[in-house]
Amino acid sequence: MSDDKQQENTWNYLNENLTQWVMESKSHSMEGNVASYIPELANAPKDILGICIMDSQGQTALSGDHDFRFTLQSISKVFTLILALMDRGEEVVFSKVGMEPTGDDFNSMLKLELVEPGIPFNPLINAGAIAISSLIAGNSPAEQTDRMLHFFRDIADNSTLDINLDVHQSESDTAHRNRSLAYFLKDNGVLDQQVDDVLEVYFSHCSVEATCTDLARMALVLAHNGVDPIRKKQIIPRRFVQIAKTFMFTCGMYNASGEFAMNVGLPAKSGVSGGILSMVPGRYGIGVVGPALNRKGNSTAGVHLLGTLSQKFDWSLF
Repeated sequence: MSDDKQQENTWNYLNENLTQWVMESKSHSMEGNVASYIPELANAPKDILGICIMDSQGQTALSGDHDFRFTLQSISKVFTLILALMDRGEEVVFSKVGMEPTGDDFNSMLKLELVEPGIPFNPLINAGAIAISSLIAGNSPAEQTDRMLHFFRDIADNSTLDINLDVHQSESDTAHRNRSLAYFLKDNGVLDQQVDDVLEVYFSHCSVEATCTDLARMALVLAHNGVDPIRKKQIIPRRFVQIAKTFMFTCGMYNASGEFAMNVGLPAKSGVSGGILSMVPGRYGIGVVGPALNRKGNSTAGVHLLGTLSQKFDWSLF
């Protein structure tokens, strides 16, 4: 059987069965809870589950609550890392953040004090993402935010992508831990800018609102090593995609990254709004949303659904 025919058969089987798999996974939302430490996120329905899978021609397999709108939260950290790498280069970026998993909660400051040289262990924990936000080029927080937003829109091929101002305000109002992290980074010499300016950029990229289709479109670019296969356009240098995908494997699912690699085996990044961005390298971009989270901060139903798909189609890279 030719590769094209095999791909067609896979796509047909996926479309025929996706709704059933979504319904089976949706029951797992009852095992989790919606994030409440950012008050605006607590408004999300607990039983939501949606998915979009997109191929290199732009065909989509959609099911469940795929049009539910949510904010990127920590998923945005993948793309701000890439933007900082494009703006500053590897040497500067990795003088401010490390390359290792922490084994701690995503908002922990423990190792900032205990482990020299006092820089965040990686760019996907909160402290690391705050440091990365300071490296986005621009003469003001507004300019940095504008560059970030245009970059996200280009990757998603969606000029309407925007910041949810209610979530942004809710983030800012309750960001006591993130402010503590930022002041600690400032004291350690990691941040050159004022804390409030850096946090304005950080809150803004976490509050960008999207759908599963937007996530799948963004993931598709990563799946094709920085090339948008639909527009035939190189958006991101291949090397920086390689770096981002490596971090997604090792740190992208918080303290469950190893477990996710074992059970699903795909690069992924989750956010506390319930979104998960994942991909089958060279083939598909995947966007999932399920706001009910497990104790590690990942979507209970979303993780189950990705595990089902990986097993059905033997997608694991391991």
